[in-house]
Amino acid sequence: MVVAIDGPAGVGKSSIAKMVASQSGFSYLNSGSFYRAYTWLHLTEGGNVNDLPGLLERAKGTTVTIEDGHLFLDGSDIEDQLHTPLVDRHVASISAYVPLRSYVNEQLVKIAEKIDVIVEGRDITTVVFPDAELKIFFDAKPEVRAQRRYLQHPGDLSYEEVLEQIIARDEIDRNKPVGALAVAEDALYVDTSYLTMEQVCEKVLSAIFARKSDSK
Repeated sequence: MVVAIDGPAGVGKSSIAKMVASQSGFSYLNSGSFYRAYTWLHLTEGGNVNDLPGLLERAKGTTVTIEDGHLFLDGSDIEDQLHTPLVDRHVASISAYVPLRSYVNEQLVKIAEKIDVIVEGRDITTVVFPDAELKIFFDAKPEVRAQRRYLQHPGDLSYEEVLEQIIARDEIDRNKPVGALAVAEDALYVDTSYLTMEQVCEKVLSAIFARKSDSK
């Protein structure tokens, strides 16, 4: 079974998806981690941020594995490097590169063919898994999302700078030529602005159990 979760940056997708995966016994996949990993690799190796073909070529020569919710590149755990200000600054424009999106999507689909997964990202319900058994779209006010992100990494940027990045990221994500952020027609829409993670998790788990019951 595939549970596909969409939503903008800072809405709580990762934390909630991990919690749901833990309580449901499903495996957890985050498409954004792939883009962030390739962005980090390219930039830390001195790659030009505008050399997207070069980034894709480097990505194809790298093995990505997910273990216990952490992303490994060629066997090295780089989970702690995925949300640095450098990666945050460039990942939106890099992830808009269509050939890279196609490559990441292929990897996600292959993984999900063999196991039950909770997959989250920004075009998961509309492009990557349009036939997912359950689709969910999380949303929240930009100010709420900026506050959450600011508290995750205090001292890196001011709240105002984080809010500016969130709004700019939304604009890029909603206007991508392929894989633009959108709410699938059959998705369960959940505004997380004033809900706890536990409350959101309960909504998702209830929807999963309902789908499983319907399929029996």
